[in-house]
Amino acid sequence: MPEIGKDKPGKPKKKIKIYTNKSKNKKDVGSVIDKLQSKYGSINAETVTKFSDFPLSSNTLKALRECGYHKPTEIQLETIGLALQGKDILGAAQTGSGKTLAFLIPMLERLYTLKWEKLDGVGAIVITPTRELAYQIFETLRKIGQHHDFSAGLIIGGKDLKFERNRMGQCNIIICTPGRLLQHMDENPHFDCANMQILVLDEADRCLDMGFEQTMNAIIENLPPERQTLLFSATQTRSVRDLARLSLKDPSYVSVHENLEHSTPKGLSQSYVVCELQDKISILWSFLKNHPNKKIMVFFSSCKQVKYVYEIFCKLRPGTSLLALYGTLHQLRRMGIYENFCHKQSAILFSTDLAARGLDFPAVHWVVQVDCPEDPATYIHRVGRTARYHRGGESLLMLLESEIKMVDKLKERKIPIQKIEINPMKLNNPVRKMEAFLAKDPTLKDTAQRAFVAYAKAVYLMKDKEVFDVRALDTDAFARSLGLAIPPRIRFLQRMNARLEANQQKKEFSGSSGNIKKYFKDSDDDEGIENNSEDSDVSDSECVNAMKSDQKPAEEKGRFQAFDNDSDDDDILTVKRKDHDIELPSQEEIAKLDMGRIGRKKAVSKAAMAKKILKKKIVPNKKILFNEEGK
Repeated sequence: MPEIGKDKPGKPKKKIKIYTNKSKNKKDVGSVIDKLQSKYGSINAETVTKFSDFPLSSNTLKALRECGYHKPTEIQLETIGLALQGKDILGAAQTGSGKTLAFLIPMLERLYTLKWEKLDGVGAIVITPTRELAYQIFETLRKIGQHHDFSAGLIIGGKDLKFERNRMGQCNIIICTPGRLLQHMDENPHFDCANMQILVLDEADRCLDMGFEQTMNAIIENLPPERQTLLFSATQTRSVRDLARLSLKDPSYVSVHENLEHSTPKGLSQSYVVCELQDKISILWSFLKNHPNKKIMVFFSSCKQVKYVYEIFCKLRPGTSLLALYGTLHQLRRMGIYENFCHKQSAILFSTDLAARGLDFPAVHWVVQVDCPEDPATYIHRVGRTARYHRGGESLLMLLESEIKMVDKLKERKIPIQKIEINPMKLNNPVRKMEAFLAKDPTLKDTAQRAFVAYAKAVYLMKDKEVFDVRALDTDAFARSLGLAIPPRIRFLQRMNARLEANQQKKEFSGSSGNIKKYFKDSDDDEGIENNSEDSDVSDSECVNAMKSDQKPAEEKGRFQAFDNDSDDDDILTVKRKDHDIELPSQEEIAKLDMGRIGRKKAVSKAAMAKKILKKKIVPNKKILFNEEGK
């Protein structure tokens, strides 16, 4: 028998490999990159049917397969080939058509072919207008870039600035919002984008509009001029001024849906209803009660409206999960609400236009717009939250009589929208319950008042005055529909009305200057007015006041003024004066009154009492023991 612990004779010992040389099993990366780049010029979008037909790296293709992406969409077919060739792109496509992958795939391939490493610093920057959209893009990048060695960072407001500052130097790809990116450019010494290769603007028209103009101009000045720039949006900008700011070099405009019959998704059913302002809450409440087990997004024009409607509907209990997403919430809470709504099968999300752009909420059945959108572009982005990726969806728009011109503007943009009628008998108005809740809760009442003023201000600040007229709003009825017994005072409207009245008075004064001079010449009350030199010194405001007083009825003049004219015609009413003997108080009575005043002492405050105790050196809570003698 062989001895235990000894090897069998005739069999050699196995060598244990402590270190394996991985370079033998790895392909030559340089030759693979050269092979891929040689195929870039021969890309034909018409022959491509799946992602593997593109000359993409094995790392990208593997991640796409694992994530379930097999066939590219139209915008991806048209843009990926051009982007791989290094061209600047203006990409426009309908909402939900896959624009995110259209710029993420070329971005990863560009850094891969350049053999980008962590020590090379920032190689790509993606700028989005909202934090939620930046978070969504970052999550998509994590999935399709999981097999690459690049590092990525999410740089948005509401997060720890120090944590971001210490790690900015290690990021190769940055997904960010404009404000936080500019803050790092100004304050962070670790941030350096001198070697940046590719810039992406998602929702480019929003990033380049007036709200972000100064911020974007400052960011662009800090970026290297030699770069590739990709712009994507459902409503793409073609402004020469915007494109000149970005220093685009012969950009390729890709609009796969430009020649289609409609500018909104094919499976989207769109309708609008004309109603009174005070009926909006009852229509919304009835709609939500009649559509249980649905995933619905409800858009308002201001944060305060969203907050109030969410809080009051939570008390009314519609029987469905309610969520609210608006800008004044803390960032972590916003992220939690976004994730929560994504995972729910049925829920109602009240939101501002914060959630209107780019966000991909799965399987949204309805989009309800309680307030009219600012323009057709905003409408397209709002309804684009449903009917995504060739799915179906429905939308409802509530319009006032004064906002009916918006329908013509929508039809000009090739948006098929139909009018529907609502049976007022079937509406369920919760205003009585709302009034009861507001009477119990002063904080909720204050929120309602803020929502009322915020809506009026939102209408007042709209640019398109053909559609939005704040003076056409029935504010009293609207306040009652919110549960408010008395409408709050809208100060900016009062100031606006005062300015309009002043301007009208100036116009009337300038148009009737001859009548004013005649007025002063005919009056006989003042002797100096007949003099021409003194007539020229009279100010405009005095003339207007004179006209006003002249136009007032006689009984109103006599209410606060007494006139003493000697003419016989005015002796209808005479004021008779008679001296009366008034008994004056004696010296003793005056002395008593003075003593009474002195006797009234002021209320002594606690601080004054404490000072008195300190002055008397009284020790509080001191225990004194007396003997039998009382000492």
